[in-house]
Amino acid sequence: MGRREVITDKGFMDRRKSSSCQWWVDQWRRKGPGGRGHGAASSTRPSQPAPPPLPPCLRLQHTGPLRRHHHHNRQAKLRIHGWNPSAITNIHFHDFPTPHFSNPLPDPNAAIKFPAQILPLLRASTLLRQPVYNLVQRISATVGRVVVVYDSMMPYVVQDICSIPNAESYCFQSISAFSLYSFYWEATGKPVLPTEAKLVEEVPSMEGCFPPEFAEISNLQHNARKFNSGDLYNTSRVIEGLYVDLMAKEKTTGTERNWALGPFNPVSIPQRKETDSRSKCMEWLDKQELNSVIFVSFGTTSSLSNEQISELALGLERSEQKFIWVLRDADKGDVFEGEVRRAPLPEKYEERVEGRGLIVRDWAPQLEILGHPSTGGFISHCGWNSCIESISMGVAIAAWPMHSDQPRNAFLITKVLRIGVEIKDWSRRDEVVSSSAVEKSVRRLMASGEGDEIRRRAEELGDAVRKSVMKGGITSMEMDDFIAHISR
Repeated sequence: MGRREVITDKGFMDRRKSSSCQWWVDQWRRKGPGGRGHGAASSTRPSQPAPPPLPPCLRLQHTGPLRRHHHHNRQAKLRIHGWNPSAITNIHFHDFPTPHFSNPLPDPNAAIKFPAQILPLLRASTLLRQPVYNLVQRISATVGRVVVVYDSMMPYVVQDICSIPNAESYCFQSISAFSLYSFYWEATGKPVLPTEAKLVEEVPSMEGCFPPEFAEISNLQHNARKFNSGDLYNTSRVIEGLYVDLMAKEKTTGTERNWALGPFNPVSIPQRKETDSRSKCMEWLDKQELNSVIFVSFGTTSSLSNEQISELALGLERSEQKFIWVLRDADKGDVFEGEVRRAPLPEKYEERVEGRGLIVRDWAPQLEILGHPSTGGFISHCGWNSCIESISMGVAIAAWPMHSDQPRNAFLITKVLRIGVEIKDWSRRDEVVSSSAVEKSVRRLMASGEGDEIRRRAEELGDAVRKSVMKGGITSMEMDDFIAHISR
């Protein structure tokens, strides 16, 4: 088997912590009469809030030697989430020209919690259309086939690639198959559902999920979707096989091929040697009892108001459960510019919870925390990446959705998979979640017979997901099938 090359570029938006604008260009160099080997290339954009892992590139390593190229992403270098940092030495970064865009601050008091600060970034990303085409055209002259894997918020950028004879493109669906199917079901007039999918009728309203300005961007992307050759899902058939199959039947893009290749995060965290440096939060977790800590984090695109922070703080304190709380403001459109808001806590709060609660004001190793034996629950905004990371680590979720697909993900977690409890009721999304509601939900998950059963189901699902990525598992076979398809 000849050498493969992968060029990856991550940047313009987020896959890891909610709706993403990450994409990959995968170029496969087919071995032919001239003796050329297989190759892959993927591409990513400049500054984005919270880049995800490097899934396709790193996951493709099992197929043979790879040399990868990334098209600029300072954050990809800084946050190679969960994977061995040494893997980045195999990646070569190349920069696309970065168009200018405004960089507004996150608004923690906004009525709609969608991160409006990234809208200028999304609009600017459309200017990548010609640079991306030029890149793929240049690659296509040197290889047998170019395979472009792009994020579901990037169809407009890659639409011209279909004019390149030896190019194919595949849409990377970064949200859950359940949420995607529920959106499609509503958009097509709510037709009669298959018996096994009847719960879709009960999904939360889309009101409050997106600002009006997002519709223009979404429609622009949707109109360019007809050019792709297939769909890749950031999920496992172990989790959402029914909804992956239902989406395949709809043939929304004229293709019958789709693959569920997730999870893209590592499904096990290697034990660090005693000589390895440990973050403060990991050292703290090392001292706690098994399954005794609830992890609190709302991702990188959401901010809580000062009033809500106070109520959450008091609820955690009164629950008498141990916790790690990542308290940080949402990322701006350009995370490398400007000041960061430091949200206030109640007076002497950290002193009162010392020994039982830990406040982290900066980035925290989420996957490592979720994979720690002391972690027994997760208060989450239910961005899909956080959901699937928690699922793969077998950790139950206390759902606190904020925007976008998150209310649907929360429904999947609590009502369909039944591996979580609800903290924020989406029908009361405009209200501040009270400290008593926080206390009640945390106790329900962490200190009740019902919570024990919920956490047992989460552990069982996590075990099934981990087995699925092993050789012979359903996800492993799905990955092999996709690789065979694009290297045919």
